[in-house]
Amino acid sequence: MSTIRFQALTELLSRVPKEVHLPSNKVTDYYGDLVFNTGSMRKYLSKEAFKAVMDANQNGGAIDRKMASGVAAGMKAWAIENHVTHYTHWFQPLTDGTAEKHDGFIDYGDGGHMIENFSGDLLTQQEPDASSFPSGGIRQTFEARGYTAWDVSSPAFIVGTTLCIPTVFISYTGEALDYKTPLLKALAAVDEAAVGVCQYFDKNVTKVHTNLGWEQEYFLIDEALYQARPDLVLTGRTLMGHSSSKDQQLDDHYFGSIPERVTNFMMELELECHKLGIPVKTRHNEVAPSQFELAPIYEEANLANDHNQLLMDVMKKVARHHKFRVLFHEKPFAGINGSGKHNNWSLGTDTGVVLLAPGKNPKANIQFLCFVVNTLMAVFKNQDLLRASILTASNSHRLGANEAPPSIMSVFLGDEVSKMLDRIVEEVGERKMTPDEKTALKLGIGRIPEIILDNTDRNRTSPFAFTGNRFEFRAVGSSSNNAAAMTALNAAVAVQLNEFKASVDFLIEEGIKKDEAIFQVMKKMIIESKPIRFNGDGYSDDWVKEAAERGLTNINSVPESTSKYLDPAARKALIGSGVMTEKELEARVEVEMEKFTKKIQIESRVLGDLAINHIVPVAVAYQTKLIQNVQGLRDIFTNSEFEELAGARKDLIKQISAHISSIKAKVKAMVEARKACNLIENATESAYAYDKTVCHYLEEIRYHIDKLELVVDNEMWPLPKYRELLFNN
Repeated sequence: MSTIRFQALTELLSRVPKEVHLPSNKVTDYYGDLVFNTGSMRKYLSKEAFKAVMDANQNGGAIDRKMASGVAAGMKAWAIENHVTHYTHWFQPLTDGTAEKHDGFIDYGDGGHMIENFSGDLLTQQEPDASSFPSGGIRQTFEARGYTAWDVSSPAFIVGTTLCIPTVFISYTGEALDYKTPLLKALAAVDEAAVGVCQYFDKNVTKVHTNLGWEQEYFLIDEALYQARPDLVLTGRTLMGHSSSKDQQLDDHYFGSIPERVTNFMMELELECHKLGIPVKTRHNEVAPSQFELAPIYEEANLANDHNQLLMDVMKKVARHHKFRVLFHEKPFAGINGSGKHNNWSLGTDTGVVLLAPGKNPKANIQFLCFVVNTLMAVFKNQDLLRASILTASNSHRLGANEAPPSIMSVFLGDEVSKMLDRIVEEVGERKMTPDEKTALKLGIGRIPEIILDNTDRNRTSPFAFTGNRFEFRAVGSSSNNAAAMTALNAAVAVQLNEFKASVDFLIEEGIKKDEAIFQVMKKMIIESKPIRFNGDGYSDDWVKEAAERGLTNINSVPESTSKYLDPAARKALIGSGVMTEKELEARVEVEMEKFTKKIQIESRVLGDLAINHIVPVAVAYQTKLIQNVQGLRDIFTNSEFEELAGARKDLIKQISAHISSIKAKVKAMVEARKACNLIENATESAYAYDKTVCHYLEEIRYHIDKLELVVDNEMWPLPKYRELLFNN
């Protein structure tokens, strides 16, 4: 057994669960203690300042500088009382992480002595260096100026001794350089569009908010075993390794008893989350060994996304307290389930109505069907955009595998909703409907089960599934920022709702009654979007063929998928809704292409190093032992006996030589291919080149390493295998 693996396992066996002490048995006693929430604002702000913040939060708009100074003073007093010494504008650049620059409260007072200072100007806007963040060509390196601006709708919070203020991040010339800015615009767009449609049914509706409930899957790996895998440390996944004889075949890990070390990790994680106002509620074992999930109560989408980004950072810190490392890569181990981040999306009104839930009367149910059909149509028209928002270098390994939806976009509605849509198509004719026909249709719609949640089965193979009062966008990756998918979805739905309203209004102007106009437009949409509806097994080969016949796209290449952001349909959704400008959209594509290229580049370098400096030397050493063994057999046996006994060993020696030669040749060719790809200045063309050449060599090298493993004793390998990595708890 290799020394590094032996040491890692020895350290693992010495682990004991870390004790976690909760401040109270009631979560409500400490929930939100580290958040400048409504309760804290009431205590530390004047009535005028409190009202200004609440108005800006609920209705949008900015807070004037004078009022901002009052808010900053109250926020500073609250923070200092909680032992805070620094503040930061916390933002989400296009690096798939969060960013923060800490500044102390200290400043010179009028007399030159030190004071604690935090003004309204410092609260509302700062100027971090933007030169080293991805911009997609919007900003040159020497054009470093960028601005962060306070997002009033997301409350400030404390991490350690730092006050964190959620902000947007924009360039000097006003373009968005982050995930939050487009998300906020998309949420505003769908709010405005949905209110217009809601007023067909209820004139009292003045605001529609988007709700998001994410489900975060992740792996926990002991830190000793993690550090023994350079590929895990540098790429987030094992680029090679021997699969375990037993992993998830028996499904005995799923919902099983949570190991004690993991339970204590979860307890501390939940404690920290609850203090930060993150409403985590559910925890359980997932399908794969060492894989787990946690999920919160749903929240407004912008806040929910902030909380998910914060959670991922908190998880990494808490994991270290328990001698774990948390893996968010979608497919860290071959042969077992990867991790996703299901996005449960819904719309709700300021009158308390969930627009994707059936109501108690025909009017409410027509509204429900109206929003379901518009969502269906939005997904149908924007299948390539939605795929582009979630198909990343890491998530591409997961989509289409047995634990994730395929890269074919489809919508699962369940039998009840599907039957109702089919009935509308059958009963709404081209001619004007009679009063009896309209009454019969409305009565049928009124019979939609109030408990449709229990009458709608789940379909885990569908990338976009209706689950009773929401749609579940299941294809989002575990490591992703939810904002990418939520921006695309809400922008697409906003544009679709506006088109729907324009069509209905046109028919009303032509003299058709409102209800009938709604039915007629819905019928056309139901017919047109029917190819996207699929209630069957998304994993089956038959579905791939059927989807192609329906005209649905099936794109597995990340560069090809990303390029679809620039197609007319995607431009219409993102630019037409005002969510992005042409310049911002083109920049996003360049950033995503560069990220794909760099991630593949890193993987190729790591695999090349491991293959040449770790795998090949061990294989040569084993081959040398075989040669010595064969030579010894020749010395003590007759020729006939020698050939009988040594034949298999001589074949192994030849196989090892062939695979070693192939590995060396492929690594060298991969290096040359990488150099050629790097010379391509266009980000899109470079990404395509990496996808076609470097990724191909990665698979070729892994193939020969796998073949070597068949002929080399497992104990000779210098790296821990999946076997040890998986069963570490």
